[in-house]
Amino acid sequence: MRRREFITLLGGTAFGWPFAARAQQSAMPVIGYLGGVSLEASSERLRAFRQGLKEEGYVEGDNVAIEYRWAENQIERLPALAADLVRRRVAVIATGGGNSPPVVAKAATTTIPIVFSISEDPVRLGLVANLARPGGNATGTNFFATELLQKRLDILRELVPRVGRVAVLINPTDPANAESNVRETEAAARAMSLQVDMFKVSTGGEIQVAFDRFASARPDALLIGPDAFFLTRRVQLATLAARHAIPTAFTSRDYVEVGGLLSYGTDINDAYRQVGVYTGRILKGAKPADLPVTQSTKFELVINLATAKAISLEIPPTLLARADEVIE
Repeated sequence: MRRREFITLLGGTAFGWPFAARAQQSAMPVIGYLGGVSLEASSERLRAFRQGLKEEGYVEGDNVAIEYRWAENQIERLPALAADLVRRRVAVIATGGGNSPPVVAKAATTTIPIVFSISEDPVRLGLVANLARPGGNATGTNFFATELLQKRLDILRELVPRVGRVAVLINPTDPANAESNVRETEAAARAMSLQVDMFKVSTGGEIQVAFDRFASARPDALLIGPDAFFLTRRVQLATLAARHAIPTAFTSRDYVEVGGLLSYGTDINDAYRQVGVYTGRILKGAKPADLPVTQSTKFELVINLATAKAISLEIPPTLLARADEVIE
């Protein structure tokens, strides 16, 4: 080998390999975010998710990248979206917007870590072996939206003592969520001797049709089931409920802030913040199998007094006294 060639080769060894190694080391980890709804509908949840990441030292675009995949309320698109994230070999998959995204992600990979925020029992859904020791590639937080259905019915009965028939909106396009909503609602209604009428809606037009039917069905009250799709239609739901003067209980304060009558539930944004925290910890090397599923412990009752007055409904003083926030 000629001396010049040897020096050239040596220079490539000394400078080329370390440069490539440094480039590889400096490459940002990539998070895959699998959402059941849309970017627009998830803005508040994403803000909370990014806050959780920041608490663990990760800032999007600075030292971590996020690949977003949105189903746009079309649950049947989720398998293809999850498969795409798996093909891209993201470091971790965070999910939001319903119970179906983590179930689909779990079916797509047994190796990539998954962090979820759901309203259903994750053990029942098959996502984890148990809450304390998940045991697989998934963990996250449960914010109890489904389990609180009976409490919302209790509040409706206190609000409308004569209540006997309650209409319930269910989104059939998310089978995992719809099944649990129907099961929990019917069980709670039987225990309270209430009659429930289920209305299946999955579009804005179908929501309008359901409210038109209320004119003849004459429900005493309305319960909106926990579902990411309904959150995207919260303005329509709040407006129609007020227009038809139907006492309505919602799952979270998001609805009450746009004119809904009342909500009882957990701080869902805080649940998404926890998803961000766990995602950051996994990027640092933690295993989902060792991160216990967290459960919401704070529940809030929010009442929109202006809406109550608009539909000529008097809120009992005992209910007002228990409210965590009254919007006037």
